[in-house]
Amino acid sequence: MTNSKNSSNNSSESNELYAIAETSGQQFWFEVDRYYDIDRLNAKEKDKITLEKVLLLKDKDSISVGKPYVKDAKIELEVVSHKRDKKILVYKMRPKKKTRRKMGHRQELTRVMVKSITIGNNAPKSSSKKETVKKETKPKSEKSTN
Repeated sequence: MTNSKNSSNNSSESNELYAIAETSGQQFWFEVDRYYDIDRLNAKEKDKITLEKVLLLKDKDSISVGKPYVKDAKIELEVVSHKRDKKILVYKMRPKKKTRRKMGHRQELTRVMVKSITIGNNAPKSSSKKETVKKETKPKSEKSTN
């Protein structure tokens, strides 16, 4: 029994670094050294792509949540290949009109490998505190009452 607990702890330790980012109009959970299929990107194979729209970033000891994006956070991707998804059949029919239409669609995809997840500023919470301090230290206009 203790072996299974240790293996579950090891799996949680391997997920110490992940990020949730926005790309292709969707949000993806990115982990290092894993590949993902996203909508077709205008890039060649072996090209490097950087995502800067990071919504959440978790490392070993902290979680950074963006408003709406985390500052100085980047995800570096490498294009592995371009492919097409499975075919989806769309069938439209209008009852009592003898109108039928059968169409198919295959989505163009790009397979990418996550190379690294980095954050330039390790303390985004302190920067937000500095902003609140600046707001509080602004002198208020003094008006004389008559």
